Amino acid sequence: MNTNLQTPIDYLKGVGPNRADLLRKELGIHTYQDLINLFPNRYIDRTQYYKINQLQRNNADVQVIGKVTSFKEIAQKRGKRLVATFQDDTGVMELVWFRGQKWIRDSIKPNTTYVIFGKTNWFNGTFSMPHPEMELLEEHEKNLRSAMQPIYPSTEKLSNKGITNRVISKIMQNLFLETKGRFSETLSENLLSELKLLSKSEALFNVHFPKNQELLSRAQFRLKFEELFYIQLQLILKNLIHKSKIKGFPFEKVGDYFNIFFKEHLPFELTNAQKRVLKEIRADLGSNAQMNRLLQGDVGSGKTIVALMSMLIALDNGFQACLMAPTEILSVQHYNGLSEFCNKLNISIKLLTGSSNTSERKEIHENLENGNLQILIGTHALLEDKVKFKNLGLAIIDEQHRFGVEQRSKLWRKGPEASSNNERATTPPHILVMTATPIPRTLAMSVYGDLDISVIDELPPGRQSIKTVHRYDKNRLRVFQFIRDEIKKGRQVYVVYPLIQESEKMDYKDLMDGYESISRDFPMPEYQISIVHGKMKPADKDYEMQRFAKGETQIMVATTVIEVGVNVPNASVMVIESAERFGLSQLHQLRGRVGRGAEQSYCILMTSHKLSNDSKLRLETMTRTSDGFEIAEVDLKLRGPGDIMGTQQSGVLNLKIADIVKDKDILQSARFYAKRVLNSDPTLGLPEHKVLLHTYRQLSKYKNMWNYIS
Repeated sequence: MNTNLQTPIDYLKGVGPNRADLLRKELGIHTYQDLINLFPNRYIDRTQYYKINQLQRNNADVQVIGKVTSFKEIAQKRGKRLVATFQDDTGVMELVWFRGQKWIRDSIKPNTTYVIFGKTNWFNGTFSMPHPEMELLEEHEKNLRSAMQPIYPSTEKLSNKGITNRVISKIMQNLFLETKGRFSETLSENLLSELKLLSKSEALFNVHFPKNQELLSRAQFRLKFEELFYIQLQLILKNLIHKSKIKGFPFEKVGDYFNIFFKEHLPFELTNAQKRVLKEIRADLGSNAQMNRLLQGDVGSGKTIVALMSMLIALDNGFQACLMAPTEILSVQHYNGLSEFCNKLNISIKLLTGSSNTSERKEIHENLENGNLQILIGTHALLEDKVKFKNLGLAIIDEQHRFGVEQRSKLWRKGPEASSNNERATTPPHILVMTATPIPRTLAMSVYGDLDISVIDELPPGRQSIKTVHRYDKNRLRVFQFIRDEIKKGRQVYVVYPLIQESEKMDYKDLMDGYESISRDFPMPEYQISIVHGKMKPADKDYEMQRFAKGETQIMVATTVIEVGVNVPNASVMVIESAERFGLSQLHQLRGRVGRGAEQSYCILMTSHKLSNDSKLRLETMTRTSDGFEIAEVDLKLRGPGDIMGTQQSGVLNLKIADIVKDKDILQSARFYAKRVLNSDPTLGLPEHKVLLHTYRQLSKYKNMWNYIS
């Protein structure tokens, strides 16, 4: 290939410095390579021409052939707009321009046949087309254009500066002319023939200038497969390199702490899923590689016991362990739960949070460094430089999506120093990441593909599944009666609201309003009510939470601050007000706050009658299933990957053409082939993989990975 695709976009015919500057700022296009990867959002069939009397009021893109018969200028608040009358043999419509009027008026030839193209609007009994693309019919018939016209991503600024879809199509044509449509192949011969894929050059040509639907589909498949294949290659390779290069501490024995706990203090029999996950963790800890495992399990599936037993293995091998949680409430809860067991086993355990006072901190720092303190539970406070362990062997992170990559790497560096070649190097602790947010398989494969994944997919025996129902506001009195009956049985109730103060735009019941109406229906002294929301001081919040946890109040009225953390086994009813305003994963997390005891629990979703289709689907999913993974799949379809992962993670998925929701099957196929290639050739050193190695090096941000591959 003669043209270097790293050439700055300024040098392409039809671009120039001003347009180049806009393309850089608006679409991130710096080079020829970036332009070629600007894939169309959709396509319009340009083989079809409409007559004016066939136009529909649907705001669609259409092509019409006709003539401009007259112009007029109409004054408006700021400046004027130019309106042209356009007609064919069936009727009349208007063309409208809000800027560039003089140039347009001078350049259009009246009473000459044009093909116009654009979106139509219906107003005052007439169709109009703002800023149409216009081309003389004779030019239109000569042009190299595909039947399927691509529509490229754009921004308001680009359109305002005259960089229309037609302009982008034109510079794309120039790029293909300059490169002669020849692009280096990026996949191996084996993959191309086995999957019957188009070549890279054919795929790029047919995605930008498709001749028909079939070629367009084949081109898209080839480019999506390639994109997902290299992401998978990167993640699987990262995992392999991790295992071969990053040594962990082999925990060779399972000793007294683990065995005594297992035989004498385990509060219930482990489920098969817990046993399976423990086996996977033990295998990791016993190998020479550092463990990097993601443990997924719904609220209440028993992740904490698995975490404790993993820590006991670390202690049995003479190491310390820590557990980091995102909020103080959650870390206190972990601490309370775990210290009960640790006391029986004579294990020293402490809690470190932002609220820990100076003397507590000092004592913790000393005992960590001299090794007397075996387990430390805490919040971000664990990451402070002052916190030094004598020999940290296992670090557990709860609700991992709330911590960024940097915070994880700080924990890495807390491991003991190992002297090698007279240099002081840190051996990282084994890492176990836990989450109660079920991550759909597709997303886990894409974002956490470099972690090994364990799933606890069954609830402990004795846990009853939560009954979930949807009720409209008009059923409120019956719902209140049901709450009274449950409180009579000695149960407690959560009532959750989406907002704190009434927003003028939304007529949702806000928290204070709800609190007042509940206080009227559940009057003191018979009933006690707690209230918790985000604007309260942490100390007040904790006080109210504690009252509810101790059973001093029967009803907790709250905003979503209770989503993570509170564990009140006696709470058996969760009422979610304006449930249509919550996302699916939030609804699922909230529902997980009840059902923690042996009693039957209920989740009641309250809504108004006006529901969008998405809201209906969310409510229907919640009442139909309590399987977190199924819920996560529906959530992924509704919201897309970026929202679910949060910003720290979605960087991995800077996808140009593939969509991990719609292209789930291609993703699985790409992972299968990437694994197969690396199983047979972990260093991509074989001659047939030369092209894969070259492309990977071009794409890889992890340039230093290749230091490992000779």
